[in-house]
Amino acid sequence: MNSSKQIKLGAMLSYFTIAFNIVAGLIYTPWMISQIGQINYGLYTLATSLITIFVMDFGMSAAVTRFVAKYNAAGEQESINNFLGIVYKLYLLIDALILTVLVIVYFFIDTLYSQLTLEEIEIFKVLYIIVGLFSIISFPFTNLNGILNAYEKFIQLKFCDLFNKASTIVAVVVLLLLGYGIYALVLVNAIAGLITILLKLIIIRKQTPTRVNFKFFNKSILKEIFGFSMWTTVGSLAQRLIFNITPSIIAVVSITGSVGVAIFGLASTIEGYVYMVATAINGMFMARISKMIHDGKKDTDLLPLMTKIGRIQCMIVGLIIVGFISVGKSFIIYVWNKLDFAESYLCAVFLIIPSFFYLPMQIANTTLIVENKVKLQAYVFVIMGVLNIFCSFVLSKYFGALGASISIFIAYMVRTVLMAIIYKKVLHIDMKTFCKETFFKISPYLILSIAAGYLAEKYNPIAPGVIRFGINGLIVIAVFAVLMLLFFMNKYEKNLIFGILKKFKTLIIKK
Repeated sequence: MNSSKQIKLGAMLSYFTIAFNIVAGLIYTPWMISQIGQINYGLYTLATSLITIFVMDFGMSAAVTRFVAKYNAAGEQESINNFLGIVYKLYLLIDALILTVLVIVYFFIDTLYSQLTLEEIEIFKVLYIIVGLFSIISFPFTNLNGILNAYEKFIQLKFCDLFNKASTIVAVVVLLLLGYGIYALVLVNAIAGLITILLKLIIIRKQTPTRVNFKFFNKSILKEIFGFSMWTTVGSLAQRLIFNITPSIIAVVSITGSVGVAIFGLASTIEGYVYMVATAINGMFMARISKMIHDGKKDTDLLPLMTKIGRIQCMIVGLIIVGFISVGKSFIIYVWNKLDFAESYLCAVFLIIPSFFYLPMQIANTTLIVENKVKLQAYVFVIMGVLNIFCSFVLSKYFGALGASISIFIAYMVRTVLMAIIYKKVLHIDMKTFCKETFFKISPYLILSIAAGYLAEKYNPIAPGVIRFGINGLIVIAVFAVLMLLFFMNKYEKNLIFGILKKFKTLIIKK
């Protein structure tokens, strides 16, 4: 299957997987929380976030994606095999270091989370061990996605992601219905993750020419990897000063404790959905951008590609943000029936708004990686991370999860502005033209859609509940769709939408 078909079908499968994740999350997550309890959900979020702080690959996964795509664009298969041989050795070394750190941290859990009760500490320790063991086992395989992307095996990769999510949800639902609790939830996630890793290994073995040369070693390649990974590591560390460390800050400084962590956890889950949707197709362009640069066509082809993808992402992210701002609170309170999570609505609003401005520019971010200019990105992420920690300690103390969300909002907006400057000054992208064709053109219609949602929420005579939420949600979607079709979409985008609808219609008729 050629590259274009892989991208198109992979993108469709990716969006289907994301739609499944969102729908399943909106239904499954509140049900799961009701089964295990708000406190246990908070402890699960806390354990996962703490482990993730330390389980980092020091930029190795980004290095794999960048170098494999680069070598593959130049047709250097032997270089890929040799490169991966060095990478796997480094992964095992890093894995041993992470295991040592996690063991040491375990003995300080009581001191770190003194505001938790003794019972909560005991549960947290078990969760920490399970999540930690899975992280150690799975860590050396974090490069598999990069390999599959480099060889443009997008359909296979997205199928694995769908399998992982679907199998996890089904297994968790069954076990919780049988009376098993929070530990079953964590174990199922770990087992499904390991099976998914096995599937990816089989696909790479059967469908790519990759044969890792474990015997190979070269100091110059090792030096090149470290040169790239060092700055990626700095960026990764800074990223961890956002969502991964925030639950711990809330638990340490806020009187809300595990409840505040749970509220933030739900809000960050919603932000995660937005991120998944907007970045669903970005990884598919690493190989194309590498070839574009290799062929010397960056100056002519990059801005059109970035604008094309950016406009699509603006519509997708814009619809999600408009929909959530309009009816998100009603959904949480009346559909989920989670009045105690009402604060998560406002937290999520602060978390997702920066995504509208940052995520449509990801093609430029991918170009920074391909051109090995991640040092500049790292500088920006450090500023973002330090700013977030400072603001979080101050605001979380007085406002709990909401204060933490406002802190992230401030840090994210600063990041977006600084990265836009880098794209203009370093990559020489005409950001004025890009912003004009994306953010400026779509913004009036987003505001009108939110206004329609506000009026629907205020004047809909139906009593609050599922039906009222559904009607108001459809009103927002309809208004947004009409505005996009009439005033924002260009010919390419309309053909893309109607082409997809035509294919679905054909499939339905055949059935």
